[in-house]
Amino acid sequence: MLRTLRDAFKVKDIRTRMLFTFLMLVVIRIGCQIPVPGINGELFKEWFASQTGGAFSFFDAITGGSFLDMSIFALNITPYITSSIIIQLMTIAIPQLEEMHKDGEDGRKKLTAITRYVTVGLAIMQSTALGISFGRQGWLYDYNAWSVIQVIVILTAGSAVLMWIGERITERGVGNGISIVLVINIISRIPNDLGTLWQQFISGKSVARAVLAGVVIVAIILALVVFVDVLQNAERKIPVQYSRKIQGRKQVGGQSSNIPLKVNTAGVIPIIFAQSIMQFPVIIAGMLGKGNGTGIGSQIIKTLNQSNWCDPSQPVYTIGLVIYLVLIVAFAYFYTSITFNPLEIADNMKKQGGFIPGIRPGKPTSDYLNSILGYIIFIGAIGLSICAFLPIFFNGVFNASVSFAGTSIIIIVGVVVETIKQIESQMLVRHYKGFLSN
Repeated sequence: MLRTLRDAFKVKDIRTRMLFTFLMLVVIRIGCQIPVPGINGELFKEWFASQTGGAFSFFDAITGGSFLDMSIFALNITPYITSSIIIQLMTIAIPQLEEMHKDGEDGRKKLTAITRYVTVGLAIMQSTALGISFGRQGWLYDYNAWSVIQVIVILTAGSAVLMWIGERITERGVGNGISIVLVINIISRIPNDLGTLWQQFISGKSVARAVLAGVVIVAIILALVVFVDVLQNAERKIPVQYSRKIQGRKQVGGQSSNIPLKVNTAGVIPIIFAQSIMQFPVIIAGMLGKGNGTGIGSQIIKTLNQSNWCDPSQPVYTIGLVIYLVLIVAFAYFYTSITFNPLEIADNMKKQGGFIPGIRPGKPTSDYLNSILGYIIFIGAIGLSICAFLPIFFNGVFNASVSFAGTSIIIIVGVVVETIKQIESQMLVRHYKGFLSN
């Protein structure tokens, strides 16, 4: 990776793209420090401190701390991520969107425009809910229509600006703009988390215990990073053979290829889906000041709140963790089923004269791909579950609350690997252009 970056800086065009990306990231981090006027940030931080480690910890991580500081980028790109997922799911359900998806570049541009509109709509909804909630909680200096409208406009504009910056990074930078914005937010929280671990497990301890704790922490983080890297890059290659054809006086075809089936086909989406379903009631209850009683409703909220999972003093709430892991596996199957169509792949192979050795073309090929995909999805889902379980376990048992948990590491590793691949492909294109020009 370091060699790729060093070689990339030697190419002027790629160096310009990398510097442009860096400057855009600086702009983002500056914006994350500018508070929204009219909000009493100290009162909000006091309330947030009582919620940290539960429903809001991951949200604060992916916003780079801007939500905790209630900056102009407090919503960050979460509306865009949600919008993208919604449009991707609706593409399967709505024929018109499916036609756009299959309509080449023009169709993708239309889907991108729709995604932008939905993003702005979601940002307005979320900022409206925040503005009204802040007013009712007494976190606005002046609770009136103007102050709420001001919060709505600023937060919505901030989310739209970040979406625009992400698209510019994709167009004029190194690519993966939205993903890079998300990663820089997560990385910005790591120093604070390391400081928390230092104060909790190392500072003030004896030399032997401090060294042991440091070694264990580093070993766990490295092991999780390596595990995620293997999970993200693992794939099952299905061999494909193309039959020979006669065109004129020549024989064409007969090549061998393969269908790469990624073990973690769904990426981090199943964890995000599962977290959203589990934590949405907790967030609403927290905003309304509910969920701390002894009634059945409060007990359900505590069960859904991951800050109560794996707590030895309250083992009954770990039932929520079991539900969470089951949802991850279920969403892994669901998301893969709507994004990967074995029947369509089998039909395309048949039209092009391709077949899997030992498997007849058509429906037998589709059934074979389905059976292989079932095993692969299960392995990937188990891997995702392990990544999600370990941070929760250490948080519950050892109270090691950090934001760069399994989900964050999956995002960081996946985006870094993909970005490096894009830089390498750009260098390869430049190499071929230089070769052809000579």
